[in-house]
Parts: sequence; structure tokens; C-alpha cells
Amino acid sequence: MAKRILVVDDSKLALTLARDALEREGYEVHTASSGIEANRIIFAPGKKPDLILLDIMMPMLNGDKVYEFFKRSELSRDIPVAIFSSIDEEELKRLVKKTGACGYIKKPFKPLELAREVKKILEI
Repeated sequence: MAKRILVVDDSKLALTLARDALEREGYEVHTASSGIEANRIIFAPGKKPDLILLDIMMPMLNGDKVYEFFKRSELSRDIPVAIFSSIDEEELKRLVKKTGACGYIKKPFKPLELAREVKKILEI
């Protein structure tokens, strides 16, 4: 069975590029443009992801607040979350340390690099 990835980002372009790159590698990919939409996917029967790629800079509810909600919920606290953002790499490293995220993927990304990073995260 294919690993399920949920990509949460307010950029339609980033969602499309990530979905296309990861589906080519055989992953089942779901996308959400907000934390609210992500919750609907996570809590839908049979849709729980094996990994969440979460953008930090989103309108209405920043990704760090969405991440806090995921980690407080009994249904999602065991899902690994990788920060998926274009912010400065040093800030990404700080956020990973602060939040306990399993890693980060810097945008913009090359499709093969994204697939390689996701594979590495899922093997941990």
C-alpha cells in the first residue's frame, strides 16, 4: 500500500508541484490549502496520512498554530510533520527544534529533491 502524504500550503502552485512530484514516486497525495481543510482530511475515515508537509506562512492560521493543534489531538499527534516553507534555512532549523517537527523541506524545491527528502523522513 502506498504511503499517504498530506501537503498543506496556501499556494496552489506549491500544492500542484508537490502532488505531481510525489505521485510520480508512487505516494498517495492529498492536498489542503488551510489547517481547517487539513483537519477534514486527517480525521476522515481511511485518510490519515503517514506524513504531513506543512507550510508555516499561511493566512488566517499560521502553520505553527496548525502544528500545535495536530500535536494536541489524539488522532493526529503520532503523524510526523515536516515544515514545508520558503523561509530562511536558519529559521527553518530553529522551528524544527522548537516544534519537534521531524524535519523541513525548503521551497522552492526540485521534484527529485522533494521525493528524496520525503523518502528519508518516512524511513526514520
